[in-house]
Amino acid sequence: MGSTWFVNLIYLIAAVLFIFGLKMLSHPKTAINGNLLSAFGMLLAIIVTLLDKRIVSFEVIIAGLVVGSAIGTFLALTTPMTAMPQMVGILNGFGGGASLLVAGAALFESIYLSKSPSNQFLIATVASGIIGAVTFWGSMVAAGKLQGIIEEKPILFKGQHLLNLILFILALIFGIFLVLKPQITLLYWGVVILSSILGVLLVIPIGGADMPVVICLLNSYSGLAAAATGFVLNNNVLIISGSLVGASGIILTNLMCKAMNRSLTNVLFGGFGAVIVKETQDIYAGRVKSTTPEEVAILLDSAKNVVIIPGYGMAVSQSQHAVRDLTNLLESRGVKVLFGIHPVAGRMPGHMNVLLAEADIPYDKLKEMDEINPLMPEMDVAIVLGANDVVNPLARTDPKCPIAGMPIIDADKAKTVVVIKRSLSPGFAGIPNPLFAAPNTLMLFADGKKAILDIISALKEI
Repeated sequence: MGSTWFVNLIYLIAAVLFIFGLKMLSHPKTAINGNLLSAFGMLLAIIVTLLDKRIVSFEVIIAGLVVGSAIGTFLALTTPMTAMPQMVGILNGFGGGASLLVAGAALFESIYLSKSPSNQFLIATVASGIIGAVTFWGSMVAAGKLQGIIEEKPILFKGQHLLNLILFILALIFGIFLVLKPQITLLYWGVVILSSILGVLLVIPIGGADMPVVICLLNSYSGLAAAATGFVLNNNVLIISGSLVGASGIILTNLMCKAMNRSLTNVLFGGFGAVIVKETQDIYAGRVKSTTPEEVAILLDSAKNVVIIPGYGMAVSQSQHAVRDLTNLLESRGVKVLFGIHPVAGRMPGHMNVLLAEADIPYDKLKEMDEINPLMPEMDVAIVLGANDVVNPLARTDPKCPIAGMPIIDADKAKTVVVIKRSLSPGFAGIPNPLFAAPNTLMLFADGKKAILDIISALKEI
């Protein structure tokens, strides 16, 4: 292939491309090019690695490339957008799983060849085993919760945190013995097994409402596991790319926590949503006003400014294309339509943005919470489509409720609010929503997609 300096130079170029690509991902207009730039950087890194003298066989690599590409293509074509959070969670897990397997293989190879592994090698191997196992199994649990295979609400039991601490300490002890006695390779699997149990127990007490934060955190873990494996292999590009993923994941995790006005420790250990507060007669009885698509169409026909606030219900009903059609119809009648996007609406960061982009809704119509809230009093109609906790006024008015202090979209300040929802059931926080019974709110009880299509049909008849 050439000298080591040339390989490291290509790795450095790839790392620079990763950094610029990551920067470009921060804005929708440059995100596609940022993705391509990062992909090209990874292509360079893969090519130079394959051509390096340390690669002795291409058959297995090519076979893996073919099989992986086939599986990836199949998943990309068949996974609906509503299941994208689960897919992201699983891919995070695969990254962690790959790291622990590669580090373990490097350890066994070193012992088999009777080499004397350095302390850096051994410590990095232990770190990769712990972080990789926690990432893999934590991600599988998160994906299971999102898919509904595992109970979405927090699963709590007495002594849970103490057990987690014991498992972590035991994993560290096994790791220390591995550093001292690397010939006992079974110690590595002890580290992996203990960390796997820890990964499961760390995620099961976290409720579905916190999944956006968990996905960000697990993404960061997968990067850290990759960086640790980079130290195992003395691979600079793996260290750099893993560090970038780890750092960006932590930054995004912090941003998501701020959006919910909660600390990371509260997300991880708070059991958010475990206690369900029953709906009370004081909030709903005699105050909820139902409406029909025809009445909503009449409201929209006389409106000048309309805001649509999507939530996970839009994803479940797959109504984003119907929403686009309603938007186009209203705009053809001279109505100004905006979208109010809450940072944690849905199941992963940017979930609503992705769904609306899929429906070709221009990004300049999507307004973040800080942009849309000052405009809410000017909105003739606010359509809340499947959102709940992110528009719940209790966050502002009740300091004792689970979402107290969480920044919300002030939907209740619009002149008229139309909430499209199947029922009055609470969101993941498990608390009632006074917005549903507000004097200026109308409830349209229906599937999101059907409701929007019925509104479009009624509007066309006016």
